[in-house]
Amino acid sequence: MDIDKLKPILEALFAASDKPLSVNQLFELFVGDIDQPSKDEIRKAIEDLTEKYQHGGFELKQVASGFRLQVKADYETWVTRLWEQKPPRYSRALMETLALIAYRQPITRGEIEDIRGVSVSTNIVRTLEERDWVKSLGHKEVPGRPTLYGTTREFLDYFNLKSLNELPTLAEIRDLDQFNPEFTFEDKEVAAN
Repeated sequence: MDIDKLKPILEALFAASDKPLSVNQLFELFVGDIDQPSKDEIRKAIEDLTEKYQHGGFELKQVASGFRLQVKADYETWVTRLWEQKPPRYSRALMETLALIAYRQPITRGEIEDIRGVSVSTNIVRTLEERDWVKSLGHKEVPGRPTLYGTTREFLDYFNLKSLNELPTLAEIRDLDQFNPEFTFEDKEVAAN
């Protein structure tokens, strides 16, 4: 299929989809067409669309599950004014629990409690599972066989990440402390020295 013919089709698919689309998913949508594009043609069209959106209000963003067309973060202030509903606010406890799971996975609830020094509410774990940000990865082979938790592709997609390697390092998080002193993180090894 001609790339110039393929690009507006892909553009329409990205705009209509409520979730990221992978090259394989896009390829499957064309199965049986007389002029079926190859996966390489789809990749080339995606590359062209990515370049097209570099100077506009949208971007074609690659996340863990594939590609999605989204508003650039630079325009968030104005776009959020379209909705009267405020974005969900999450408690510090929920965000700390999510961060521990993301950085230390697989991790048990008991290990999270040991690090945080307080118990983890069942509601926090349930909320993270309902958002599909966290899932059970199995059970740890110790007495009681506690559940091991890890993050999901939906977690990566929500936070615009392709992989866990894109999470900020602890050093980068500490740099944020100088701008937001109310969010202080203490590393036991650093504090001991």
